[in-house]
Order: sequence, then C-alpha cells, then structure tokens
Amino acid sequence: MARVESLVVAVACAGMMVGAGCSKEAPPAKKKPELILLCGSSFVEPAEELMQKLTAATGVTVATTSAGSEDFLPLIKAGQKGDVLITHDPYLDYVRDAKALADHAHVGFVAPVLVVQPGNPKKLGKIEDLTRPGLTVALTDPKYSTCGEMIFKLLDKKGIKDAVMKNVGNRLTKGHGNIGTLMKTQTIEAAVMWNGVANTFKDSLEIVKTPYEYDSEIRVHVIGLSYSKHPEAVKQAIEFAKAEGRAIFAKHGYVK
Repeated sequence: MARVESLVVAVACAGMMVGAGCSKEAPPAKKKPELILLCGSSFVEPAEELMQKLTAATGVTVATTSAGSEDFLPLIKAGQKGDVLITHDPYLDYVRDAKALADHAHVGFVAPVLVVQPGNPKKLGKIEDLTRPGLTVALTDPKYSTCGEMIFKLLDKKGIKDAVMKNVGNRLTKGHGNIGTLMKTQTIEAAVMWNGVANTFKDSLEIVKTPYEYDSEIRVHVIGLSYSKHPEAVKQAIEFAKAEGRAIFAKHGYVK
C-alpha cells in the first residue's frame, strides 16, 4: 500500500509541476489605454490622420470629440474631460493658466489666405487686387471671426478697406464654410478665408500665394493635459505629434 500511495503522490506532484509550468507562460500584453481627444472643429481632418498614424505606430487608441475650442475650455479648467487637446492660439496660454498643461507640440498655423476661382481667371496676385472695380468678393465678419479681424486690420493698414468693402457688399459672412460654398457655386470671384478650411474646398477654389503681412500669427498645437489618468500614453501622443504633426498639418493646408 505504501508503494501505491507513493505512486499517487508522485503523479500528483507531476501534475502540479505541469500546472506550474503553464503558469510560467508570458501574461497577455497589457492593453493600451484609449485617450480622449478634444479636437477644435477646424482641425478634424488632420487630427484624424495624425491619430490614426499614432495608433498604428504605438497601439494607443483615441476617441475624438469635436467642438469649438471655447466649448472645451470650461471642461479643461475643471479637469473634467480629455487627455489631449488640438487647438490654436491663444488657447495654449489658457490651458497653461489653468495649470492643465503637461506638454505640447506646435504642428502648424491658422492663417488667412487669398482664394480665387480655379485657374485664377481674374489673374489676382495680391491683397490689393481685391480693390478692382466690379470684382465680387467675400470676407468673414470681424465681429465673429479672428480671420475677419486680421484682414480688416491689414486692409486698414494698407488704406484700401473702403475700396475692398465696395466689392464685398452684403457678402460679409459669419463662417468660412459659407465662403467655401460661395466659391463652389461661383457666386464670388475672390475671398479671404482660413487656410485649412480653404483646403477642404480645394476642388472649388485656388489659393493664391501672397506674402504674410499680418501683424500676428496663430499657431496650432497638440496639447497634453496634465490631469489625464494616462500620462504615459499622453506623452507618447505628444512625442509622436512633435515628430509627425508638422508634415500632416502642412498636407492639410495649415501653413502660413
């Protein structure tokens, strides 16, 4: 009997060793966290491309919420939502003032651009050409648009605002999408609008390269938020944006 018991014990021990051997297999890889991206509504297309490439390169996944940067600011001040923010000046300063800035990458510029009908049939080459009698022009309203503020200041500085406004008439729009639609329907011959929005209407208009004559510049930033619960993933996202962001945003027109 003792011999049988010894055999049973030996078999049991062997089974335990096999089980222990199984437990030594490498544990499954820890799943990467999903980041919440707060994306300014002007930057959806380049942001999507940047985040897709981030996921492919690092495994970090991203869920995107799009809205006006001003809508995100109260959430950021309260530390309530988001891991990464894509926005423009002066919101980087606002995030820093809220003590919510971990790190950031400068990835491009929001800038006013002169746009014309495809092929530039009127042969426009500079802002001063918007004064040509009879030219149909649209601008964004400075009451609602930073771009409108910038172009009005430039026109004032050049002393040509009144002449340009004669050509604008009642085509002072609230948004850049409206200008894109006016170009697409060939209602106007020229306009000034944001570079990134112009790029989304590239089949319906042409951007005329002109010197950058504005008094200020507006940078685009990818910002890591310091209250994120996934600081390592946020760090990866910002480092990736530093390496790849400029080229992606330039592809979508965010250059000055």
